[in-house]
Formats: sequence, structure tokens, C-alpha cells
Amino acid sequence: MALDNITIQKRLQESFNDSVVNFHEQHGMLVLEATSDKVHDIIKFLKEDSELNFNFLTDVCGINYAEEVESRQLAVVYHMHNWFDNVRIRIKTYLNIKSPTVDSVTDLFKSANWQERETYDFYGIIFKGHPQLKRILNMDTMESFPLRKDHPMEDGGRTDKDDRFFGRTVHNC
Repeated sequence: MALDNITIQKRLQESFNDSVVNFHEQHGMLVLEATSDKVHDIIKFLKEDSELNFNFLTDVCGINYAEEVESRQLAVVYHMHNWFDNVRIRIKTYLNIKSPTVDSVTDLFKSANWQERETYDFYGIIFKGHPQLKRILNMDTMESFPLRKDHPMEDGGRTDKDDRFFGRTVHNC
């Protein structure tokens, strides 16, 4: 019998109770929300359970919901894939923007290493237990996180963005 979203949801609810909520389908993919203290265990379960067998971590990324309450302003999203049954799943966990910490999954998937580093680099999310959590694309001396909504769009001190330098003039009509 092929693996379906109802079976996955049932297995997760049986094993993790209230740590997994808000199940729904989006484009045929099961989407759920997990508590940040249990997300590592949930991903491990999805990977190691012989029936579920989510053997590939496709992506780890961050999201900043600036309009949400402080405890839900940052999120980490995990996409996993079961290659045998060609089933995908999305797990989202919310973090407090004041202390955005979640357990690393690098012990489960080596591919999470750079994905978690990139998420840290751009959102400031700390992956506890990561073997080398440091910036991957931005300068080490950078103090802000450029994909957070509170990061300024432009550097106000830059003069090279002045329209006069590009032959453009401002017309007052």
C-alpha cells in the first residue's frame, strides 16, 4: 500500500500528540506545525520509521513574520522527501525573535550543515548542536541579519545610489 498523507498525520499524532498541529494539504503535500522543542525528534521519527521513510532532507530555510507576535516572528521550515513512495512533507516550527534557537538536524542529515548556516546567516536563527555555526555568505563582522524585516532596505549613507550619477534627473511637475 502506498504511503498517503492521512497515514503520515495519524502516525505523527499518535507519536507526538500536541507537539504536531495545524495539519493541512497544500498542492498535495502534507504541511504541519511542530513545537520547536520536539522538531528534531519529529524529523528523526520521519526519517527512521520504516513505514514513513522520509530519507531525504530537501531544504531548511527561515521565514520572518514581522506582523506576528514576538513568539512567532521567526520560523524554520523543513522539507523532506520519501523517494520510495515519492511523498513530500513540510514541517514548520515557530521561534521567538528574542531568542531564536532550535536543535540542529545535522546529526540526522549532513546536508543540513550549509542550509542551517545560511538560515543563521540571514535570519539569526541559532541551531543548537551545529558543528560549525558561522556566517556562510555575509561578512563575519556583519552584526545584522539581512532577511529579517527590520533590516533596512538601503544603506542611507551610500552616495552611489544618487540618480545624478546615472544621468537621471528628478522632474517636478
